[in-house]
Amino acid sequence: MSLEIESFFNKDLPVSSAKYTGMPKYNFIGGNNSKDNIPINELIESANQTLKKNGKNLALYGHNSGPQGNLSLRNFICAYLKDYADMELNTDNVLITSGSLQALDLVNSIFLKSGDTVLVEEATYGGALSRLKNKGVKYEGIKLTEDGICAAHLEDTVKELNKKNIFPKFLYTIPTVQNPTGTIMSEERRFEILKIAKKYNFLIFEDDCYADLIWNRSRPKAFYSLTEDSRVIYCGSFSKSIAPALRIGYVVAGWEVISKILSIKNDGGSGAIEQMMLADFCSKNYAKHVEKLVRDLKTKCDIMVGALEKEFGSVAEFSVPPGGIFIWITLPDSIDTKKLSIIAAEKGITINPGCEWVSNPDSGMHKMRLCFANPEIDIITEGIKKLSSLCYEEFGVPEISGNVERTV
Repeated sequence: MSLEIESFFNKDLPVSSAKYTGMPKYNFIGGNNSKDNIPINELIESANQTLKKNGKNLALYGHNSGPQGNLSLRNFICAYLKDYADMELNTDNVLITSGSLQALDLVNSIFLKSGDTVLVEEATYGGALSRLKNKGVKYEGIKLTEDGICAAHLEDTVKELNKKNIFPKFLYTIPTVQNPTGTIMSEERRFEILKIAKKYNFLIFEDDCYADLIWNRSRPKAFYSLTEDSRVIYCGSFSKSIAPALRIGYVVAGWEVISKILSIKNDGGSGAIEQMMLADFCSKNYAKHVEKLVRDLKTKCDIMVGALEKEFGSVAEFSVPPGGIFIWITLPDSIDTKKLSIIAAEKGITINPGCEWVSNPDSGMHKMRLCFANPEIDIITEGIKKLSSLCYEEFGVPEISGNVERTV
């Protein structure tokens, strides 16, 4: 009698994953960095020095820093966020996580249960939406403007929900280099959003994972710095600024929140060597590294913008982002980007179809997100050319009148 292992699986598991067959040649998805922007020599030096100095602390689960993570790294985060985002912190406010995805999971776990409702931006991080769905949490999309969340629509939405006896737990927002639109919410708009949150008593979950990648390195104050209560929970990451495979992120919050997260973060602690190495690297090299990284990303962004304008012309509508690693593109309604993504993948071109990055999937059927951080410059130009050819072969060349103005 042969064993049918399938019969033992839980019935509510997602579809099985496919085997990894390597990176596609034209990779325009995910938060991958470029191999040329990994500061290998500096990381090696930091790893050697910190292991010689503190390697014996690996004998302890908290590597002599406690369950919140490496103390030196938390000290750096406090000093950096004070300087860059005007956030007043101490190390008790910082918890190191295994990437920002674990931060999302932990925050969701202490606040949400099946049937709860949260507020999200109408276009937002697909990973956040999938996590909410998996928990049985409902979400309401809030309209976006060039200045971020539309405050009027936010308040109207909350009013309507309250009339139905629905009280959202929090607003999940990516206000600084918004994912996927690339916008940066003004400080004035942030105050408006905070005022609404206080009036209707919901929290704000501020995802700031792309904030270090602004071209001019100038940003508004973080939501966290604009309120004196514990209403804002903040998360950040080193995945986009140094290397995604390091898997180091962090949560910043009041001790009431951090203490609750610690009670459920039962993984024995995030990777110690990575934390120790980053603490040394960041104290010596972070500012210089990010300055170079941002220059290179800006160059790649310009190359992708040029390729899109050449190959798609006015068929592709988009705003040139002020930072980050992606461009959010709107195509004519006749183009189904989910179908396009399947066709393109067969030719070694990967794209994020818009339906996976919006609160209402139907509204994203003709949109797509293209990431430019990982591929080399010639790959960007070749890939966009091949993508446009595939698009026109499948859907025809739409008739578009007039010129499209790009906003920055």
